[in-house]
Amino acid sequence: MIEVESLKLNIIEADSGLNFSGAKRGTGMADWQIIPGGVTAPKGYRAAGIAAGLKPSGAPDLALIVSEVDAIAAGVFTTSQVRAACVDYCRQNLQTKSSARAILCNAGQANAATGAQGWADTLEMAQLVAQELAIPPEQVLVASTGVIGQRIKMAELRSGVPNLVGALSPEGSDSASKAIITTDLVPKTIALETTIDNRPVRIGGICKGSGMIHPNMATLLAFVTCDAAVSPHLWQQMLSRAADKSFNQITVDGDTSTNDSLIALANGQSRTPAITEAGADADKLEAMLTEVCIYMAKSIARDGEGATCLLEIRVSGTADDASARQIARTIAGSALFKSAVFGRDPNWGRIAAAAGRAGVGFDPENLRVQLGDFLLMEHGQPLAFDRPAASAYMKQAAAGEYLKSDTVLVSVSVGNGSGVGVAWGCDLSYDYVKINAEYTT
Repeated sequence: MIEVESLKLNIIEADSGLNFSGAKRGTGMADWQIIPGGVTAPKGYRAAGIAAGLKPSGAPDLALIVSEVDAIAAGVFTTSQVRAACVDYCRQNLQTKSSARAILCNAGQANAATGAQGWADTLEMAQLVAQELAIPPEQVLVASTGVIGQRIKMAELRSGVPNLVGALSPEGSDSASKAIITTDLVPKTIALETTIDNRPVRIGGICKGSGMIHPNMATLLAFVTCDAAVSPHLWQQMLSRAADKSFNQITVDGDTSTNDSLIALANGQSRTPAITEAGADADKLEAMLTEVCIYMAKSIARDGEGATCLLEIRVSGTADDASARQIARTIAGSALFKSAVFGRDPNWGRIAAAAGRAGVGFDPENLRVQLGDFLLMEHGQPLAFDRPAASAYMKQAAAGEYLKSDTVLVSVSVGNGSGVGVAWGCDLSYDYVKINAEYTT
């Protein structure tokens, strides 16, 4: 997988010329720039990642993000009825307290379906970090990723926490991003900067995810830091809407995780006026937050287990945006379509079939399907097209040769409505089966 890893890393870096939802930066609300630093790019944050011995491989497996002051906290979590202890712990904390100082994440054991002892382990994790930082335990949020049914190796974690806190650094985002990954081929990080009231405001993020991705909130963890001052209610609303347009619009394999968590902190250290109600500043901050989430979501879909290319499904013509997003996500998640892309087969029938079963009503005679520059179907009828050239388009995209992108673009229109939506996925390869057939063996 070395060649695929190199390609994915190159494409992720190449994304910097556009805003990540596809529009050019620099006009209107899209007035931001990419900066280095990840979750420590915003003021007042430190991070660290270490190898504590939780993974058998000896790779980094314990990460910590800390705000120097109390930060407004918001979260979006899996809707699965089988949830990891850390998910219930964070949801419970955020329902009673809208602030936090730290996020602790372990990789290696999911601590899901581990009963009362798993819950006790999560509480102890928060207490261990709180003791080292001299803060209340409820100010520490916790996330876990790894094998379901396995408890965290608490002896190793207890020994690791002091070293983790000692390693905290304003330049620690990269080490933290490497410590949260499992089957990911590459770490995933981004930071953007804009100005509010003539002062810089920054949002940074790190995430992990490669398999078990089909969010209902994807195994997906994402952590966001921001140095703006924003009210708790507004910050939660912004994050929920951003998740709907990003993480809830990606799929790799149709499986929703027990541990999905998107947690965002905003600590006010930019010293900009507090954003407490809707308006231009709120819109600007939310637009940048959404772009950070879209970038991370696309990087997860791009790094899908065994994937060779990213799928971007654009749908238009529905009555509302939610309906368009639903159709797009259904197409992106179709195992038949994903397999066809891996085989470089321009089988538009699988696209049409997925659109038809998405649960959104439309007139089939209005259906239009396009693959890259190739119009395959219009007014519900098939069109003649250059099949070898369409197949070559998918092959070139998988090799990163098509316009220096690894994205296979599908455009679908179902009518004349104003609704638009985008979803992202990846192809389904032989390697996906191999990775997951041997996951615990």
